[in-house]
Amino acid sequence: MRQKPLANLRVLDLTRLLPGPLATQHLADYGAEVIKVEDTGAGDYARTMGAMNGDTSFFYQVCNRGKKSVRLDLKQAEGRELFLRLVDTADVVVEGFRPGVMDKLGLGYDALAARKPQIVVCSISGYGQTGPYALRAGHDINYIGYAGVLDQIGTAGGAPAMSNLQIGDLLGGTMTALFGLLAAVLDARASGQGRHVDVAMTDAALAHAIFPLAEVLAHGGVKPRGEDLLTGGVPCYGVYETADGRHMAVGSLEEKFWHLVCDTLGRPDLKPAHLATGAAGARARAELAAIFRSRTQAEWTVIFDGIDCCVTPILRLEESLENPQLRARGMVTEVEGVRQFGPPVRLSGFEPGPFTPAPQAGADSDAVLTALGLDDAAIARLRASGVI
Repeated sequence: MRQKPLANLRVLDLTRLLPGPLATQHLADYGAEVIKVEDTGAGDYARTMGAMNGDTSFFYQVCNRGKKSVRLDLKQAEGRELFLRLVDTADVVVEGFRPGVMDKLGLGYDALAARKPQIVVCSISGYGQTGPYALRAGHDINYIGYAGVLDQIGTAGGAPAMSNLQIGDLLGGTMTALFGLLAAVLDARASGQGRHVDVAMTDAALAHAIFPLAEVLAHGGVKPRGEDLLTGGVPCYGVYETADGRHMAVGSLEEKFWHLVCDTLGRPDLKPAHLATGAAGARARAELAAIFRSRTQAEWTVIFDGIDCCVTPILRLEESLENPQLRARGMVTEVEGVRQFGPPVRLSGFEPGPFTPAPQAGADSDAVLTALGLDDAAIARLRASGVI
């Protein structure tokens, strides 16, 4: 059998909470060896955030499977030396501290690259390693606010709407970091020289705001929230309430799909309103809204399941976990009794899993340090002095 795609990649993960840990979990899912390096105090405080499942949170468990964990005090010289010895064996270091923290520890990119030129260091931060905001605190809502993304989310006349899918954290801090560090690893293996990968979540959110940018280029500014092509400004693309207070997603942007929708609803007279805006668009949207409120979501789902026109139910997540399409794609898995999302990319000749659960803090310290050449006495001494 072929090796897992990332079987020869060793990653040291210094990150906490969501963006970095999920990025390194993706790497582990595809075969990378990920060693989670936590401090000797609280460690990754995602462990105790939100609903608990035993002694760790569900949040921590679904972002850290497949990893090993060691606990090192990087503020002590011996802890830093152990980390440097781990760097000697690694391909990638991923960190999510504020800019400058790694340098203060003596573990910044320049120091690591001087010791191992091939090392790739990926730094994930809100605003990047440079610029006037570099040292500011922030969260997803702040990053997408600066990027002009939050302004575009919501309904006409309403305030910006907050998404429970963290666009900046996940598009920026998780997926962009994966792209950047894997590009740097490929280059390092070809050239022998690593890189510092500087990932700013704000940058990544901005770089993907394609439709708002097109509006700015064409008209000098974005359309008001709720009035653009993809935010409810036209009848053929929007959210419509059903009789039971649920909703249907109508995404019939192409004319052929819109015509099918109109025929299915028995309203061929609405076909000319496909991309109507202004008063004509508002009238057509109101007509459509009244029609969808006449049946339940389940009834509309049965009707449109057999018609290929981009009209689908808006599911709650607990329903998504039972959806036959998502289950057929392996997007729902179970790790020691905890339902989790499967890896999102399918590769030929590779079947994801089996998955090991998220590690207890320091669960692999002895094994990892023994592999570095430390004997039992040395490990006991380091533990007694609080280095590990």
